Amino acid sequence: MEIRKIVITGGPSAGKTTGLSWVQNAFTKLGYTVLFVPETATEFISGGVAPWTCGTNLDYQKVQMTLQLEKERLFEQAARTMRADKILIVCDRGALDNKAYMNDGEFSEVLRCVGRTEQELLASYDAVFHMVTAARGAEQFYTRENNKARYESVSEAVALDARLVASWEKHPHLRIIDNSVDFNHKLRRLIAEIRLALGEPEPLEIERKFLVAYPDVQWLASMPDCRRVEISQMFLPAKEGEELRIRRREENGSTIYYKTLKRRVAEHKRIEIEERLTQGEYLSLMMDAEPGARPLNKTRYCLTYEGQYFEIDLYPFWRDRALVEIELSDRDDEIRMPEGLKVIREVTGDPAYKNAALARLA
Repeated sequence: MEIRKIVITGGPSAGKTTGLSWVQNAFTKLGYTVLFVPETATEFISGGVAPWTCGTNLDYQKVQMTLQLEKERLFEQAARTMRADKILIVCDRGALDNKAYMNDGEFSEVLRCVGRTEQELLASYDAVFHMVTAARGAEQFYTRENNKARYESVSEAVALDARLVASWEKHPHLRIIDNSVDFNHKLRRLIAEIRLALGEPEPLEIERKFLVAYPDVQWLASMPDCRRVEISQMFLPAKEGEELRIRRREENGSTIYYKTLKRRVAEHKRIEIEERLTQGEYLSLMMDAEPGARPLNKTRYCLTYEGQYFEIDLYPFWRDRALVEIELSDRDDEIRMPEGLKVIREVTGDPAYKNAALARLA
C-alpha cells in the first residue's frame, strides 16, 4: 500500500474548490483512492467558531490546529485499513495555513500546545500546491459569493495570498500555480504538477468516443483493473452559451455530488467550473430543473487495460449498445481496445452522443 498526503492551498477565490474536483477525477482514473480532508477554517467559521467569536485569536488558533491535526491523523488511520494499492490524501488547506493569521509569538505558542515543531508539520506532507488568488492577475474573476467564510477585499486577498505562500515556503516541494494562463489551463497545470510530484506520467488530454455493442457485464466485473460507478446527472436551465449540470456519483456505498458549469468563451473553447455539493445542496438544485426533466442515469465501468484507461457507460434505455471513452496523449496513438468490446463506429464529436442529447432519451 502506498499512502501519499498533499496540501492544496491558495489565496481567496483561487479556484481551489474546482481544483479539488479535478483532482478527484484525474487521480481516480489513475487508480488512486482519493480522500479529502475538509477545510477546517470553513467548518469552524460556518459553525460560529472564529477568531472574532473566541476569546482571542490565539484561543481560536489553538483549537483549529488541534482539530486539523486530529482530522489528518484519523484520515491516515482510516486509509491504512482500506483495500487499495494507492491512496492519495488531499488536505483542503493544511496545518501551516493558519500561520498566515498569527504573529511569531502566537505561532510558537500554538506549536507548543500541539506538541509539534514547524519542521515536523512540514515533513508530514509530501507536497504543497498553492493556487494564487484571482485577485492577483485575474481580478475580474475574484468573488466572495461561493464561500460564506470569505470576507477579504481584493487588496486584502492579495496580501493574504503572499502570507500564505510565506507560511509554506520552507517546504521542499512547494509549487505555485499562478494566473498567467486561463482558468482551465491553470487547473491542468495543477494536475500536471501533482502528477509530477507523485511520479506519474504526463497527463492525457485527447478524448475519443466509440459506440460499441452492449458488453458482457460479467466479463467487465471479472476484469482485475475494473471499477463500477453509478452516475446520475441532470441538466439545469442556464444562460445562453452556458451548460449547467449536477451529478451524483456513487461507488462502493460512498456518494459524491458535483455541480458543473460549462461556459463558451470562443469558438471551440469553453471554461469548465466544477464544485462539490452537499446532498442537501444537490437535492435543492434538482428542484430547479425544467418541468418534466428526468435525470440521466448510467452505470460506468472504469477499466485500465494494457496501460490505457477506458470508461464504459451503460444506459438503461439501451440494451444493444454502449459508449466507450478513452483519453490519449496524442490523437495518433494506437488504441488497444479490450477484446470484450466490439466497436460499431467512432462517434467523437457527434452531437447525438453527447450527454445533453442522451438526457432527452432518459
